[in-house]
Amino acid sequence: MAVVNGVELKNPKSSPLLSAEALAFVADLERRFGERRRELLERRRAKKGFDFLPETASVRAGDWRVAPVPDCLADRRVEITGPTEPKMIINALNSGATVFMADFEDSLAPSWENVVVGQESLFAAVRKTLTFTSPEGKAYKLNEKIAQLFVRPRGWHLVEQHVHVDGKPMSGSLFDFGLFFFHNAKEQLARGVGPFFYLPKMESHLEARLWNDVFCFAQDTLGVKRGSIKATCLIETLPAAFEMDEILYELREHSAGLNCGRWDYMFSFIKKQPDNLLPDRGQLTMDKGFLRAYSQKLIQIYHRRGAHAMGGMAAQIPIKDDAAANEAALAKVRADKLREVTDGHDGTWVAYPALVPIAKAIFDEHMKTPNQLARTRDDVVVTREDLLRVPEGTRTDAGLRQNVRVGVRYLEAWLRGQGCVPLYNLMEDAATAEISRAQVWQQVRHGLLTPERLDQVMSEELQPFSEGKFSEARTLFRSLSTAETFEEFLTVPAYQRLVASER
Repeated sequence: MAVVNGVELKNPKSSPLLSAEALAFVADLERRFGERRRELLERRRAKKGFDFLPETASVRAGDWRVAPVPDCLADRRVEITGPTEPKMIINALNSGATVFMADFEDSLAPSWENVVVGQESLFAAVRKTLTFTSPEGKAYKLNEKIAQLFVRPRGWHLVEQHVHVDGKPMSGSLFDFGLFFFHNAKEQLARGVGPFFYLPKMESHLEARLWNDVFCFAQDTLGVKRGSIKATCLIETLPAAFEMDEILYELREHSAGLNCGRWDYMFSFIKKQPDNLLPDRGQLTMDKGFLRAYSQKLIQIYHRRGAHAMGGMAAQIPIKDDAAANEAALAKVRADKLREVTDGHDGTWVAYPALVPIAKAIFDEHMKTPNQLARTRDDVVVTREDLLRVPEGTRTDAGLRQNVRVGVRYLEAWLRGQGCVPLYNLMEDAATAEISRAQVWQQVRHGLLTPERLDQVMSEELQPFSEGKFSEARTLFRSLSTAETFEEFLTVPAYQRLVASER
C-alpha cells in the first residue's frame, strides 16, 4: 500500500490506482479546497429565503456565452445513467445512448469496495479493455462504438471516510474527481474525447466557483490544457434554481450545460419549504407547478448562453409479465420525452437500456439537428412565485404506503452496498428514497400522520421483509421520518452504518 505523508487509508483493500502519486494529488486537492467546501456547507445552513440575488444582477443581464463544447458533445439526445459497476458500465456504454453517466453518487452505495472497483472499472473502460463474466458464465465486453463517458462524483456534502488527510476524512467529491482525473484525463484527450463530469446537488454559484477552481488547479498541475474539462451541472436543489445564470457563468470555461434533476429537486423543495405540503410523489409531474417553471426557465437560460439544457430521468423498467401494464408505463415515457423535446430540451435521461431506443425515436422525430440551442424560448416568463408554486393534488394513504415501501426497501439495499434498486417497476436511487422519507416527515410535522400510525403502516407494508438489513433500515427510516429537525441527507447517517459494517 502506498505511503504518503499525512494520508491514511482506513481500509486494507488497496489498488494499483492508489499509488503514491495519485494519493498525493487527491490530498493536495483536499488541502487546497477542503476548508472552502466546509465553509460553503455552513453557508447553506445559514441561508434564509429564496429569491434572485441582487448582487449578481449584472451577470443575469450580461451578454455572455459559455465556451463551445467539443464536437463529440454536440449531440446528447439520450443519456443513460447508473452505478460504476463493471456489468452496468459495459451495458450502458453499449446501449446505443449518446452519453453514459457513471455515477459515484445517488446510485452507488459508497462502500470502499464499490468506490475502488468503480474507479478500476472506469480506468479499464476508458481504455476499452473492460470485461465482465457473470456467475452464470456470460461474458460481457465493450463494443467498438460506445457512448461518451461522463462521471458524477459525490456531492459536496459527502466525505470519504476511508481516506483521511491530516487526520480528517477528505471530501468524497474531491476524491472521486481527483482519482479519476489523475489516471484518465490525458488518456481520454489522446483518444479524441475528454474528461467530462456531472456535478450534483450544488446550492449556489459559489459552490460552482469552487468546482471551477478545482478544475483549473487540476488541469494546471497535471499539464492538461485549461478548458479540457467539461461539466454538466444538475439543477436539483431549490436554491440553485434561483442562481442558474450565475452557476453557468462561474463554469463558463468548463460548462457542458445543465440538467433537470427532477427527483432531487422535489426532495429539495420539501426540505427547503417544509410548510408547503406537496401531493403524493406520483402526482408530481413535470408539467405542473414549480417543476414546470424551473424546467422552462432552465431551457431559456441555457440556450441564451449557448449551453445544453438536458431533460430529466425516465425511471421506468419494462414489465415483462404484463403487456398492458408495460404499454401504460412506456406511454408515460413517450409522453414525458415528447414534452421535453417540444419544450426545447437538447436531450434526456433514461435509467434502463431498453428505454434508449424509445427516447431516441422521440428525439429523432422532433429534433433533426444535433441540439436545439437555436431555440431561445424568449416566450418564457418565470417569476419567483412560479418557482415556489405548489401544484394541486392530494395526499393519500396509498401514497404514504408507497413511500414507506420504497424508502425502507431502498435503505435496506443501500446498507448492503447496492445503491441502484429496481422496485415496483421503477429504478430507484437515493433521490427517490429521499422524497419518500421527506414526504413522511412533512406529514408527521404537520400533524397529518402520527408516529403510531406510521408504525402501523410500516408493520403492515414491511411484514414480508425481515432478512438482510431490514431491521436496521426500518429503524433508520422511522428515526429520520419522526425527527424534530430534518436530517439534510439520509445518506449521511446511512454512510456511518455502511462504514461500520465494513470493519
